[in-house]
Amino acid sequence: MRPTPRIALGTLGLLIALVSGCKKAEPRKPGEWLVGYSSRDQSAEYTARLGDAVQARAKERGVKLVFVDAQADAQKQISQAENFIAQKVDVIILNPCEVEASSPAVERARAAKIPVVNVNSLTKAAPDCYVGSDDEQAGILAMEAIAKKLGGQGNVLMIHGIMGQSAQLHRDAGARKVLAKHPGLKLLDHQTASWDRAKALALTENWIQAHKGKFQAIFAHNDEMAMGALLALERAGLKQDVYVIGVDAIAQALDAVKAGRLDATVFQDAVGQGRGAIDTAILLASKQPFEKEVMIPFQVVTRENVDTFLKK
Repeated sequence: MRPTPRIALGTLGLLIALVSGCKKAEPRKPGEWLVGYSSRDQSAEYTARLGDAVQARAKERGVKLVFVDAQADAQKQISQAENFIAQKVDVIILNPCEVEASSPAVERARAAKIPVVNVNSLTKAAPDCYVGSDDEQAGILAMEAIAKKLGGQGNVLMIHGIMGQSAQLHRDAGARKVLAKHPGLKLLDHQTASWDRAKALALTENWIQAHKGKFQAIFAHNDEMAMGALLALERAGLKQDVYVIGVDAIAQALDAVKAGRLDATVFQDAVGQGRGAIDTAILLASKQPFEKEVMIPFQVVTRENVDTFLKK
């Protein structure tokens, strides 16, 4: 799915705060809900797309939104939740930085009797609702694609996201479930590149020196890292020998799949997650029945079906 062009936040007609400091909420119209949204990190393409979807849906549904960016800092995210509590928002939507470290944000909001929707990532502390996708399934789909391509025989490298984050933990668990079913498929090495393209490029360059000719596939936990690994392989003239798959279906990854450079990605629906988070927040605010989990499935994207996703 191609991300829509970034829209200036002011044009959305929403109450947006891009700093973590407390900002006094403006008076609300009768029946207007005030929702706080803390993004994990707006510098990453997928979470930026998710943020766009949250903002667009809030505008569609007439929700007044306070939007902040935790910049991958769990302590900052906790402070943002405390600010939302002080502003007396009706609901907090949290795109958690970490499973453990972001949990106090959920706990403090619920102690203040403010409902919490986690979107895209989990926390150890249970929110009122989770809207997202099953990250274990993403790991399963990616490693199954590798197993199929290699005929269940070969060496695999795995690039993790930030260790301890929900997506990292569950994508790793899913991949290992598939590896356990294929004794001929070996995990040669696995390290983190913290969701970062440049770090994945450097890591893959190191692996090429250490394991050149000894690995046949790379599973990167997101497309940013898959694109970094891809570039390292291309520079070394080794891409034709290595199958590379990522997760998220960001625009550059889809273009690379279309061009035959990247072998595959696993589509994660940022728009569906963002819309679902706002819709659930409205149900919570208005005390209507809601689902405890809203799960949106992953889908494998290859050159054969990439055009479908390029149109989205």
